Amino acid sequence: MAKNLLIGLIAGCLGGILGVGGGIVMIPLMVDFLRFKQHEAHGTSLVAVVCTGIVGTVTYYLHGTADLLASLLIAGAALATARLGVRYCCVLPEGNLKRSFGVFLLLVAFLLVFKPYLPNLLDITGNLPLKIVAFVILGLLTGFLSGMMGVGGGVFMVPMMVLFIGVGQHTSQGISLLAMIPASALGAWSHYQRGNVRTEMLTGLIGGILIGTYLGGSVAHLLPEMPLRLLFTVLLAYTGIRYLRTK
Repeated sequence: MAKNLLIGLIAGCLGGILGVGGGIVMIPLMVDFLRFKQHEAHGTSLVAVVCTGIVGTVTYYLHGTADLLASLLIAGAALATARLGVRYCCVLPEGNLKRSFGVFLLLVAFLLVFKPYLPNLLDITGNLPLKIVAFVILGLLTGFLSGMMGVGGGVFMVPMMVLFIGVGQHTSQGISLLAMIPASALGAWSHYQRGNVRTEMLTGLIGGILIGTYLGGSVAHLLPEMPLRLLFTVLLAYTGIRYLRTK
């Protein structure tokens, strides 16, 4: 119970600070310290991610960094592809799944480093149709990656909004936390049906998540945008390298 609570607390704090579900922290910790199989870690992580999304959304909303329309567009589209991601996850060998996850995280970290030199591909300011299209496409991609990687999708949503749509870091994180809830819940249910959720571990994990996410979300709004983005990049790079070194 103590290990589960600590892992949930760490994942919740980082999830709240960075606007992600915490799966990129929970998954390696569950594999390394709780001896989960990779597929079990992905499935159990998604259950905890739902809790991160709920608490994080409330915290960011209270600080005024939320966009309800964007979150709903992403969430609705993600539901259409989340189960497909779970199916793809379950047919991949464990080693390939880990390395794919690592490559994905390093690519995102690389893009964030060069953010100041990259133009925004879209300018959605005052353009409602373009905004709808952009966030629906982002939602379709997020749902698939969420189901496949066992994460809420924030590690994909946040940098894509910052890099290519021009949404601010804090607002992107607020959008991400709400948008990840439906797809994560569907992905968690799909994993549960395949026996990939360790239900006996959830009590401690969720308790830590609830406390950590509130604290992390509050701290995030005390940080300027650039240090927050740098912290996000470092976490992605570190986790990606660890996964690439999988035997």
